[in-house]
Amino acid sequence: MAEFDDLKKEIADIKARNERVEREKAWETSLTRKISVIVVTYICACIVMFVLNISDPFANAVIPTLGFFLSAQSLPFIKKIWLKKHETN
Repeated sequence: MAEFDDLKKEIADIKARNERVEREKAWETSLTRKISVIVVTYICACIVMFVLNISDPFANAVIPTLGFFLSAQSLPFIKKIWLKKHETN
């Protein structure tokens, strides 16, 4: 009977892990995360430009922010290619 209880616990643990992984995956692709990344990147770029005394930091911070965001958006495509190349059968 202990084996049956152990199996039930293992199944419950696997289900809990799968739910956590699904939530994390949802976060990775969420609009909230994308907007957060844009905002944090923009603020950091503005701060750096202020410190470096670059003219019009608010406007100039848009370029590195968009560059970072666009490069990050290409990663799922690159990841898909990498996974396909490295899949094990």
